[in-house]
Amino acid sequence: MGLISIDGRILKNMIVGGANEVTENTASLNALNVFPVPDGDTGTNMGHTVRAAAKEAIAQLTPNIATVAKAASNGALRGARGNSGVILSQLFRGFAKGLEGKSVANSENLAEALAKSSEMAYKAVMKPKEGTMLTIGRAMAEAAHEIAFDEDDIAECLRFVVEKSDQMLARTPQMLPALKQAGVVDSGGMGIVLFLKGALRALETKGDISLLDQPAETGEGAVGAAAFSTDDIKFAYCTEFLVELCPKENRKPGYSQNAEEVLRSYLPTIGDSVVAIEDAGLVKVHVHTNNPGNALEKAMQFGMLINIKIDNMKTQHSELVTDFATSSEPPKPLGIIAVVAGKGMETLFKGLGADRVIEGGQSMNPSADDIVRVIDRLNAENIIVLPNNKNITLTASQAARLAKNKNVHVVPTKSIPQGVSCMVANDETAEITDNIAGMTEAMEAVHSGQITQAVRNTVLDGKKIKEGDYLCIYDGDIALVKKDLQSAARALIDHMLKDGGDIVSIYHGEGASAESAEELGAYLGEKYPMTELEIYDGGQPLYSYILSVE
Repeated sequence: MGLISIDGRILKNMIVGGANEVTENTASLNALNVFPVPDGDTGTNMGHTVRAAAKEAIAQLTPNIATVAKAASNGALRGARGNSGVILSQLFRGFAKGLEGKSVANSENLAEALAKSSEMAYKAVMKPKEGTMLTIGRAMAEAAHEIAFDEDDIAECLRFVVEKSDQMLARTPQMLPALKQAGVVDSGGMGIVLFLKGALRALETKGDISLLDQPAETGEGAVGAAAFSTDDIKFAYCTEFLVELCPKENRKPGYSQNAEEVLRSYLPTIGDSVVAIEDAGLVKVHVHTNNPGNALEKAMQFGMLINIKIDNMKTQHSELVTDFATSSEPPKPLGIIAVVAGKGMETLFKGLGADRVIEGGQSMNPSADDIVRVIDRLNAENIIVLPNNKNITLTASQAARLAKNKNVHVVPTKSIPQGVSCMVANDETAEITDNIAGMTEAMEAVHSGQITQAVRNTVLDGKKIKEGDYLCIYDGDIALVKKDLQSAARALIDHMLKDGGDIVSIYHGEGASAESAEELGAYLGEKYPMTELEIYDGGQPLYSYILSVE
């Protein structure tokens, strides 16, 4: 007889299995990026999001399925990265909503939860588009509803759901011309199918499954505190204390050895960064461990513990996402948080008045929780977040909803130049609604261009692209393809100025230099003498030049 109901323990195992499947296929999902640019990060974002869900589920000791589903939802909401991660978190959120009040779930209950899951994901997107992960989420729900009322065996139902979802994934290129032209299926949809397959495998496996380690970031990846994953912290608790030694004759049997030597031998078995130094009847102990209690219990064999201090380094890491002051700073009417990549960009935005800078951008999307923690530490009546990337806007909006007792507003800047224009237009003396309106108007007057290199051969919008070619991207679309960086930059400037413009800004980053940027400036000055020029050292990764025209 098949499995006719599941509890929280089984659901937890399924979530871990799904997370592992996405983790193992991170690189493949990233490679499905339609644009042949070095910033495909769907797999990375979905992996971080679903692992955050799995970790919260694992922490639940109850067999109650609603409690486990709710914990996974909370983990996904706070751990969501990028648009794909936010949509995935909404799928988890709807699923948890559908299981509210239930201790176990049968196939019909799960079908209803999946229907709620799809509904919630569609609501999260302002302009839902078919052929995306939303379509796969809907196909998943429809398949579950089709079979659940005739089949009690949950494993059989899930096999059917996986089959139908896979079939819908194969049809996504027919729904989105960009996918068909690039010869790929939707990467977010593929992530959902992989998660389902991993969940099914876990359902069929007896015994608990361990969560796999997050794979190392490839390519340029994320740099700085915001991008450093807490998965890299092997031992979570920084544990420090003093042992006031009792006389050796009073120690318990078997512990008459030298305390310093014993602790120095024992502590590496439960952690790292070990210090054990004895002086004047005291032993100073420091260790990073996942089991502080074990360290304390061992030390108590030698005497009384004093000055105990235990810090969660994973929490501390998140508080170091950016260089901010303590929460005791005086309140201010308005605070601005900007997401940028590159030291030069950080310096620029801080110079323009940004209170906090989170390092992030293409291939290094901060999570909703990263942004929430920065919001929480900014003492301002109103807070404006500038995501400066279309793949961070949904995450920023989710963070705004998660932030407690804060008035958070997201101005949906899609590029660094749009963010700069908002900072210039910022008027702290204006009412918040008027200030946001002024920022939005300034943002919409800016046209942005980027130059990067193709990472694979493809044909897109009728343009033959070879790996290594320089891609000239204008307002999100590939406008031109060139073989040489400087010729690409000059061509993009011409393209951006064909309808005129008063101010041109050049931000040089990876692969370009101050000298090459000055050369572009000379070209601009000769050909467009009436145009004002600004050159900045952005230091941004992936994009040799970022250009703007106003």
